[in-house]
Amino acid sequence: MSMDWLAKYWWILVLVFLVGVLLNVIKDLKRVDHKKFLANKPELPPHRDFNDKWDDDDDWPNKDQPKK
Repeated sequence: MSMDWLAKYWWILVLVFLVGVLLNVIKDLKRVDHKKFLANKPELPPHRDFNDKWDDDDDWPNKDQPKK
């Protein structure tokens, strides 16, 4: 009988937990100084992609070669 209320109202505990998480997220995001971060933003390294290596291994037949 003492756990009967938990079976009926478990969703209220979930809502209280989610509200607590949301309040902590808002509180932590208020502490972030975005202007200071943007002023001291680290430089990103240039984007490296290795697709140029795959271009040499093309499986497409050349137009100059006759079909086998």
